[in-house]
Order: sequence, then C-alpha cells, then structure tokens
Amino acid sequence: MNNSLDESKPIFQQIKEQIEDMIINQTLKEGDRVPSTNEFANHYKINPATAAKGINQLVEEGILFKRRGVGMFVTDQANRILLKKRKDTFIENYIVPLKTEARKLNISEDELREMIRGVKEE
Repeated sequence: MNNSLDESKPIFQQIKEQIEDMIINQTLKEGDRVPSTNEFANHYKINPATAAKGINQLVEEGILFKRRGVGMFVTDQANRILLKKRKDTFIENYIVPLKTEARKLNISEDELREMIRGVKEE
C-alpha cells in the first residue's frame, strides 16, 4: 500500500488503481489475498465503505473474487484482464492523439516510427 493518497481523484479510485498496479507488477499474484477494506480503512484513516467501493469494482471486472469469511483474492485472469485494459487505455489516450497530430503535421508512419525509436528512455 502507498503511504498516502492525493486529492486529485476519488479515494476509492486510488485504492482500485493501487491494487491493479500491485497485480500488474506482480506484487500480488494469482490467488493472493488482497488487503481487506478494514486494512485499507485503518491504513488511510478512511471509511471502510470507501475502500469497499474500489474493491467491489475490481470484483465486478473479474480481477478479484471473494471467499466468504476469508477475504478477497486475485483471479487467475486478473493480470491478462488488466494488461488488456491498460493497453486499450494507452492506445486511446496516447496513440490515437499521436497519430492524429502526426497526420496534421504530414508526418508519415515511417517517420513517426523513426521518431519513436530515436527517443531516449529515461
């Protein structure tokens, strides 16, 4: 769990994204138990219902499943589902606007590929 939450987005969304990130970076693996709503509530000093909202969204998306009386766990398909979702979001938020702007500037796809290859990674 992160040590703090920011005010730029709803708390339940940040908790949901934290869990997603832990699954994507393999901190949480298939079958692992996820911190409970009460654990999130105690850690961040928030209402358990707030944490539950983020966790419940992950259940609805097939990322987590509930074992009655035991807790929430990562599904077998969680990583695959999240990677697809993140890739789709990446395409929508970055690739489509990039290609749109490149078209406006008469940059060919070959030129664009070369530009991307030439960019140094941080």
